[in-house]
Amino acid sequence: MKRPTDRRTVLMTVGAAAVAAVARPLAAQSTDIRGTITFEGGAVIPKGHLEIYLEDPAIQNNARRRATETRIRSDGGSKAIAFSLSPPRGSTASPTLRIVARLKRADGWLVARGSTQFEPGPPVNVTLNTVIY
Repeated sequence: MKRPTDRRTVLMTVGAAAVAAVARPLAAQSTDIRGTITFEGGAVIPKGHLEIYLEDPAIQNNARRRATETRIRSDGGSKAIAFSLSPPRGSTASPTLRIVARLKRADGWLVARGSTQFEPGPPVNVTLNTVIY
């Protein structure tokens, strides 16, 4: 004999379908750009403020050249620092888009700089090189 479907089973099935429908778009929206900052030669990253941003050198307008930005403090004891950037809204990835990282001391002097071409997908690695004045 077949058992009739009870109310609890129906509600659990509907609930599972609703969770799956909501989770799929959320997983697709996780398009943050993730990566790691290292210092030349694998040395410890000096103490200072890291400024990491997306830049498109093909854009002539300096105000629009930087798309998105994040700031991280370096304590002077790490060999690698992870970062995450949100991609610019409503734009497609330009072939000239690059990720730039700048390390400044507390007094504002630029200590190191590095950049890499942006490629959607895998995490990126930006190596900082000492700035010589």
